[in-house]
Amino acid sequence: MTPTQTYLSKSGAILEVVSKQEDNIRTAAEWFARTILAGRMVHVFGSGHSRIMVEEMWPRYGSFPGFNPIVELSLTFHNGVVGANGQRQAMFLENVSGFADRILRNFDLSPMDTALIISSSGTNIVPVEMAEAFQQKNIKVVALVTKKHSEASTSKRNDGKKLTDFADLILDTGAPEGDAMVYVPGLDTPIAPGSTLGGVLLVNCIKAELARILTEAGYPLKVLTASCLVGTEKATALFESAYDEHAHRLAKLYENVGNK
Repeated sequence: MTPTQTYLSKSGAILEVVSKQEDNIRTAAEWFARTILAGRMVHVFGSGHSRIMVEEMWPRYGSFPGFNPIVELSLTFHNGVVGANGQRQAMFLENVSGFADRILRNFDLSPMDTALIISSSGTNIVPVEMAEAFQQKNIKVVALVTKKHSEASTSKRNDGKKLTDFADLILDTGAPEGDAMVYVPGLDTPIAPGSTLGGVLLVNCIKAELARILTEAGYPLKVLTASCLVGTEKATALFESAYDEHAHRLAKLYENVGNK
């Protein structure tokens, strides 16, 4: 097979893995629905390239308020690669113990909240400690990992615990260990990762199931929608109202910070 055919074939296998997790996808959506209906937010966090799934959840077309996207630039800004704000620093910081607590110190958390933590390996300290901190606050945690990759990887924590040790529900991207899926002749290391594909599939399946649950509950969803579908006036109104709702929900996460 050509490299393209190989990647597409392995992508089909990822789709199969995701399709077998429908029950867990619905469970995650049900947990998130309870949070949103209570006026609270689902906290979504990922360091490194896992931020892609955070932004896939919200905000973008076909998305709606109810999520708190926690994207820490010091852990995710990869454009410079080297030099100031480089990749070396980001990879170092995502294994600094205590950083997760500093991030969460900014929010007034509640057991009504839920969390989605994304980490392909599930072994870096910051996402693991994020999940641990959420569970200590009695907040349900959904972990999105690559099962084979996580099992083949060593935790950076001294106690050996991984993200899956602090998860109430685990979702698997279906990618292989090492993530990259294609070998080409003459090159002894694989290329073309698959975890992003599986992660995006899972995130959007959750989003779709969640929209169904909220709509059936009579909750008025404000979905970011393209003007080519609904016209400029309605698209603008949806954008404004969706961002307003996000601001109002986010305000609740700040109003009692430091008072407890």
